[in-house]
Amino acid sequence: MKRTSLILLMLLLFAGISSAQRFAYVDTRYVLDNIPEYESAQEQLDIIAQEWQDEIEAMYSEIEKLYKEYEVEKVLLSDELKRKREEEILQKEREVKELQKKHFGQEGDLFQKRQELIKPIQDEVFNAIKEIGEKGNYAVIFDVASGMGILYNDPKYDKSDEVLEKLGYQN
Repeated sequence: MKRTSLILLMLLLFAGISSAQRFAYVDTRYVLDNIPEYESAQEQLDIIAQEWQDEIEAMYSEIEKLYKEYEVEKVLLSDELKRKREEEILQKEREVKELQKKHFGQEGDLFQKRQELIKPIQDEVFNAIKEIGEKGNYAVIFDVASGMGILYNDPKYDKSDEVLEKLGYQN
């Protein structure tokens, strides 16, 4: 209801500016959910992510086991052996954190796999929206799935250079 009101308000606002301009909206979540290749790619990503998560959890379990063993035996160990065991545990923690970063980090394996599997589908959707925008002579196409983001806009309605000129700057 709130989204529909927002869409209606935006359309009325733009319609008041110029009735010759056309506007539309697309729900990209709906579009993507109805593309079998996207669903398949998403399932592949989920499987891969779960495998990596299981691997990391197993490593953390091993670290926890080592730590518990260390706590039990600590009283009997010499200072040198204590340091050695502590360092071994810390090293394993560093390794698992590094692996976690490698798989799930900002530019990690999961991100790369997502780029490989999903980005081509998203690009195809974007190109279809752009084509519809150009052929349908739309000024703007909004994406209701992303909270009213603009998916396509006709460059002839871009007033950025005019704003810069008015402010005394040149492009």
